[in-house]
Amino acid sequence: MRPNILLITTDQQHYNALGVRDPRLKTPNLDRLCREGTRFDRAYCPSPVCTPSRASIITGQYPSHHGAWTIGVKLPEDVPTVGEHLIATGYNTALIGKAHFQPLASTPESESLECQPILRDLDFWRGFNRTWYGFEHLELARNHADESHAGQHYAIWLEEKGLVDWRDYFQPLSGENAAKAPRTGKKGSYTRLDRSWALPATMHYTTWTAERSIAYLDEHGRSGKPFFLWASFHDPHPPYTVSEPWASMYDPDDMEIDRVTPGEHDRNPPHFGKTQEENPDFGDWHDPYQAHGCESHLYPEEELRKDKATYFGMMSFLDSEIGRILDRLDDMGLAENTLVVFTTDHGHFLGQHGLIAKGPFHYEDMLRLPMIVRLPDKVAAGAVNADMQSLVDLAPTFLEAAGIAVPGEMQGVSQWSNWQGGPEARDFILCENRHNPVMPHVETYVDRRYKITVYRQGRFGELFDLQDDPGEIDNLWDDPASQDLKARMLHAMIQGIMKSEPTRMPRIAGA
Repeated sequence: MRPNILLITTDQQHYNALGVRDPRLKTPNLDRLCREGTRFDRAYCPSPVCTPSRASIITGQYPSHHGAWTIGVKLPEDVPTVGEHLIATGYNTALIGKAHFQPLASTPESESLECQPILRDLDFWRGFNRTWYGFEHLELARNHADESHAGQHYAIWLEEKGLVDWRDYFQPLSGENAAKAPRTGKKGSYTRLDRSWALPATMHYTTWTAERSIAYLDEHGRSGKPFFLWASFHDPHPPYTVSEPWASMYDPDDMEIDRVTPGEHDRNPPHFGKTQEENPDFGDWHDPYQAHGCESHLYPEEELRKDKATYFGMMSFLDSEIGRILDRLDDMGLAENTLVVFTTDHGHFLGQHGLIAKGPFHYEDMLRLPMIVRLPDKVAAGAVNADMQSLVDLAPTFLEAAGIAVPGEMQGVSQWSNWQGGPEARDFILCENRHNPVMPHVETYVDRRYKITVYRQGRFGELFDLQDDPGEIDNLWDDPASQDLKARMLHAMIQGIMKSEPTRMPRIAGA
């Protein structure tokens, strides 16, 4: 029997943000998933940016090939996706939650459905019933926290729940009121706001994502056809505000804060050190758009503690709602034949190396992910596995699990055998980060021990020994004793890029 596939993702979750890794964080349902499945401890994103990483999940391609190379860039709708292959062989497919495959602007040559005024055109979304990127059933929301991008199916649900003044809880569009949105303020480069959001937890998009995912299971779980459901949660992505009781669940004074190690950025490329300046100049890195993270990261410790406490609250809220989905699988008798994969799109900084949120800083905090896989009697229960995984591998793995041949255009490798206890499927990771046409443009190669990062411009780079220096403090790029290692790693990176080239059409003749 072909398995159902349930993909559960968060957005911008640090790999350490699980109760099994940090006992101060309460995530009993994800901890349960770890007991019932395998936690993969070396999973990575193919890009530390939302759109490219999410597009890689459904295409099995790296951003340089599927076309959505950064945020604000549309994933072309003609790129084949895992959902299309699954539909062709009898699966039902659904995406509930965050998509972020298209930008917040639209032009004739790059039309987007994820922009205003379409986001707030609820009649449009009520009538939206076409397959989109391989998903037959869609219920979408684009916003994080109180962002003005709220709308789509989430807003329809709010109105159905009786919250007719839902706009008041989100940042206003022109001509609107936002009387109940968190108050915002600026200090330095970062916007701070009330961590406690007046929006009731029962009306929060985290609740909505779980409720609508459960409704999908109720409708399709016993249809006789296998399903692929992506429950795509929005948090713990900033802004750091969430409904009660989650906003007050953790005491900021109990939060342990990571800090920059004095002198660590002296050996790094210049943009690392600039983050520790009051008013740094990143010059042409902001061309044509602001480059995420290319600014001052100096931030009051008191605020960082509050942010982390809110981040933890978001995670515990997510965990409770994910638990509801897992419980419904159990109640329906579907758990035994449902492949459950939990992960996130990329990592996050909460003070590590003196950094906040995200940017072109390819530390493990940014690239490494939590990943849990469960399928009773096939995937080992209670195991922790250090074999390398990448989000670009999910699409080919799902196809092989469904008994479908992996097409040549997919660059990821199937982990299906590895997940069932077979040999390691890959021995290197590639991570791309092209955030503007020229800069930042970064490529990272990771093997079992070492990590090397190269920039499109300049002579700078990073080389870390993840075994002897897991905190990535000692950059060996210019270390005289490490030049042979650097040469070997650069050669391995080029070979890894070549090994990852897609082969959409097979060779069938001599000429």
